[in-house]
Amino acid sequence: MAIRGVSGADDKFHDECGVCAVLGYPDAANLVYLGLYALQHRGQESAGIAAFDGRELRHRKAMGYVADIFNRAVIEELPGSAALGHVRYATAGNSTLANSQPVVATTHRGLVALAHNGNLVNALRLRRQLEREGAIFQSTSDSEVFLHLLARSKAPTLEAALLETLDAVVGAYSLAVLCDGRLFAARDPHGFRPLALGRLGEAWIVASETCAFDLIEARLVREVGPGEVVELVGEEPRVLRPPRPGPYAHCVFEHVYFARPDSRVFGEDVGPARERLGERLAQEHPAPAEIVVAVPDSGVPAALGYARASGLPFVLGLVRNHYVGRTFIEPRQSIRHFGVKVKLNPVRAAVAGKRIVLVDDSIVRGTTSRKIVMMLKAAGAREVHLRISSPPTIGPCFYGIDTPQRRELIASSQTVEEIRGFVGADSLGYLSEEGMLSCLATPPANFCTACFSGRYRVLDEEDHADIVAKEER
Repeated sequence: MAIRGVSGADDKFHDECGVCAVLGYPDAANLVYLGLYALQHRGQESAGIAAFDGRELRHRKAMGYVADIFNRAVIEELPGSAALGHVRYATAGNSTLANSQPVVATTHRGLVALAHNGNLVNALRLRRQLEREGAIFQSTSDSEVFLHLLARSKAPTLEAALLETLDAVVGAYSLAVLCDGRLFAARDPHGFRPLALGRLGEAWIVASETCAFDLIEARLVREVGPGEVVELVGEEPRVLRPPRPGPYAHCVFEHVYFARPDSRVFGEDVGPARERLGERLAQEHPAPAEIVVAVPDSGVPAALGYARASGLPFVLGLVRNHYVGRTFIEPRQSIRHFGVKVKLNPVRAAVAGKRIVLVDDSIVRGTTSRKIVMMLKAAGAREVHLRISSPPTIGPCFYGIDTPQRRELIASSQTVEEIRGFVGADSLGYLSEEGMLSCLATPPANFCTACFSGRYRVLDEEDHADIVAKEER
């Protein structure tokens, strides 16, 4: 959730964060740790937990993976029955501890910790205004804007101040706020990012995805509705602001790639939805092939669907190394395609001599797809027919996804045939936008497809002008 940045070398989009909070459970930080562990896929650069014991709000944040930061000794230093945590994927140039969350401060309203998934499109304008009024920012994260607005509000109550703060911001936010032992959850009126409520005994749980509930054996109660603001208290959430009516702008990429396949987001199970994307892809783009191979792990459900619809066998043709960490040291001498080969390796016995349908969820720059196709052909594949379970990605996201600049997106400037030639595939087929939306239970009008269509639901004119200027430089 940095105000602006550009993706690094990894040729994938990245959701920039995940949120988990617990209220009413002894050693709540321990549950938050487990929840963040389940949400690690939503952010791998940094993680943090804040816990309140009735007197003090203690917090710990660091760069790295959840399991590397929070051992038993650290968790024991975070006592209390209320805790809030966050995992973050930082954009380039902003991968610093200062931008990690939760954002924590002492205010006249009490001790506040805040965790945010999304991106405010009017963050720059609000920040300039706050700085003119004397605010001193400690980070470049737009999440800190929430905290300054909340602390400066002259509203008579915390609830009123929170609502006033949310009225001032524009864009995407799924938000958890812990203030002196009170836990609040809020979601922007468009519902860009998911946010769910759960129970574990008498305790309340808030999480970006339901897979966090599964790990700690909590039950899903419901989602926080778009535009809804609740306080988690008692048997039922106290609704401070009811959900807004649609149409909404749910991020369709949550179903395509971001969310874990064992999660339920926007009222729908992710794994089966991805399989339906693969089935529709097989109908739209059949291929003269013998086997179906997935680009693991995100391409697996769609590949299973493609195989089922096409009648072709699904074969484990690529193996993923799951133990490549952030600090992996590359060899001194250049190894061809090393960055991809260290993560993926073809199963030669499975692909040699075969005509392959290779299924992936998206193509961003095209460099990774090119290397995977070349690896499969080097392993003996006769033909590689690349199939993508989403439409061509033509534009950046301004709603909480780390995306390259438009000029770096290969589909923004090249035709499908030109992309096919670049990646070296024998054929290339993308799922149509209509086909993608037809596979999902949510009405098409309630999805944001801006990265595929260029139709942006929410933009701040001043901030957007700054962003465009930076992209043109």
